[in-house]
Amino acid sequence: MKTAVSAAKNNTIALIFADFKEITKARLAISVVFSSIAGYFLGAYELSAVSILLLAFGGYCMVGASNAYNQVIEKDLDALMQRTKNRPIPSGRMSVKMAMLIAIVLTVLGVVSLYFLNPKTAMFGAISIFLYTSVYTPLKTKTPLSVFVGAFPGAIPFMLGWVAATNEFGIEPGTLFMIQFFWQFPHFWALGWMLDDDYRKGGFKMLPTGKKDKGTVVQIIMYTIWMILISVIPVFGITGRLQLSEFSAILVGLMGLGMLLFALRLFIGMDNVSARKLMLASVSYITLMQIVYVIDKYIRVGWI
Repeated sequence: MKTAVSAAKNNTIALIFADFKEITKARLAISVVFSSIAGYFLGAYELSAVSILLLAFGGYCMVGASNAYNQVIEKDLDALMQRTKNRPIPSGRMSVKMAMLIAIVLTVLGVVSLYFLNPKTAMFGAISIFLYTSVYTPLKTKTPLSVFVGAFPGAIPFMLGWVAATNEFGIEPGTLFMIQFFWQFPHFWALGWMLDDDYRKGGFKMLPTGKKDKGTVVQIIMYTIWMILISVIPVFGITGRLQLSEFSAILVGLMGLGMLLFALRLFIGMDNVSARKLMLASVSYITLMQIVYVIDKYIRVGWI
């Protein structure tokens, strides 16, 4: 009997934990934290384990809060889509009050944690939550320009890490912001292409032309080109302390061209398979590009 009760408790705890991961979109939050830590490594004069932990914890809380607010706002629309109908709120596993409580607690914890790093970091984190929940989310059913608006909070994490390390905002974090800003368009439009039928059920307008056509892919290609150009600019020595060796710039450029190739394949194929490959390529690009940037810095300063 005791074994059965214990098993039931463990199962309940596992379900609660699973719903927490779902309401905060744990995988997305972890990827955002990764970007923030990469930015921190690039900006830091010396590394602090406490600062890294505060940034990771605060960053997760801020992203988790944004996603929880988002799922509260879109609960009725989520119920209409195959991809989201089993989320905690539309499935009935979590109440709106509980989701709001989670969102508020995470907001407070996130702002406080980032404030311990410095006020600028907390400010940018708060701006990110505001833009995501109060501007981007309502616009998703109104206009495809929502993706442009959403690219602003989405581009903050890479920059946020630099600000957390230096308490300064200048050309360096601005460049990191622009890299991730331009990257988001091919990434999210590829995702929007794949999920277009489901998005239409929820009334979301995610593609720039409103449909899966050549015009959408041309914009994907153009933003990918801009992303590549911005990504290699530090090699020219015009972005302050943010620098890149010739070898690393070539490597980043080649990775960007690889992503561009997938965008061109989407232009030719105009199918979901090509869109999925582009989306996966974009995830690989942003991760590997950040790793190259960090390794390049520490090789140049002699720490590796």
